Amino acid sequence: MCGIVGAVAEKDVVPVLVEGLRRLEYRGYDSAGVAVIDDGVIQLRRTVGKVAELDEKLAQSPMQGNIGVAHTRWATHGGVTEANAHPHVSGGRVAVIHNGIIENFQPIKNEMLAKGYVFDSETDTEVAAHLIYDYLQQGLDLVAAVGKAVERFEGAYALLVVDAEDPDRIVVSRVASPLVIGLGDGENFVASGVPALLPVTQRFIYLEQGDLAEIRKDGVSIFDTDGSAVEREVHETEWDSTSAEKAPYKHFMLKEIHDQPSALADTLYGRVANQRVVPESLGEKAAELLQRVDNIHIVACGTSYHAGCVGKYWI
Repeated sequence: MCGIVGAVAEKDVVPVLVEGLRRLEYRGYDSAGVAVIDDGVIQLRRTVGKVAELDEKLAQSPMQGNIGVAHTRWATHGGVTEANAHPHVSGGRVAVIHNGIIENFQPIKNEMLAKGYVFDSETDTEVAAHLIYDYLQQGLDLVAAVGKAVERFEGAYALLVVDAEDPDRIVVSRVASPLVIGLGDGENFVASGVPALLPVTQRFIYLEQGDLAEIRKDGVSIFDTDGSAVEREVHETEWDSTSAEKAPYKHFMLKEIHDQPSALADTLYGRVANQRVVPESLGEKAAELLQRVDNIHIVACGTSYHAGCVGKYWI
């Protein structure tokens, strides 16, 4: 699963973003990137490989900013290339990172191509960047532009957006992919998992399905699927990074037993939406290939064999 981190603060957020990505490495990924706004300009660094490679690129070509987003990607639409790595930028103004799958990206991409937009990647995420930029060009503010774009998207995803011409806020949307806001003092954060933010805060808001939020240095505003302002509970934790991994359990085996429901939910995130499996989660051409499937072979041993038997039963 992709890892996402965002931050807005008085200080340079690049170290916070990179450390957040490092703490999400357990999710698995093939590329990494970070974008910040510095003096009204989006600064972007991306690389294929691990966060260590991104760190090296930042050492060779430093950047800084008070607001930014960062991402580790597990390839779905498009191969493992630097061009397909997140963040994606549109018009030199909008930077977007995205966890999950936008199922109906192709018709929206065709619409953007007809308007003259140029695509540098094969991803569904770049479609989101261009669409949101297009709405901004029509005069909408960032919250309204993201909200209108999300109304058109089908799928399961979490989205983070920043605007170089509105550099005081990150706008985020959560649809069936996990997203948590971290609250600080004169600074606020957002990530796909609590461990990413433990070095900077112990106060968290867990966004609910369909929530859209505006994150600023001095506060957070959250809106539900109807666009109404809502309050979400603030949770405080005393965990450090180690205890966050083990939580309140005496040992990891006990934790793993209790983690089974969340492990199942994590497996389904980005893969199941609207009461069905998202075909693209199985591969870029899965929807086409599945139409030609005559039979299925499940190959497994050990406990996986038993899982295969359950799969056979349900199929």
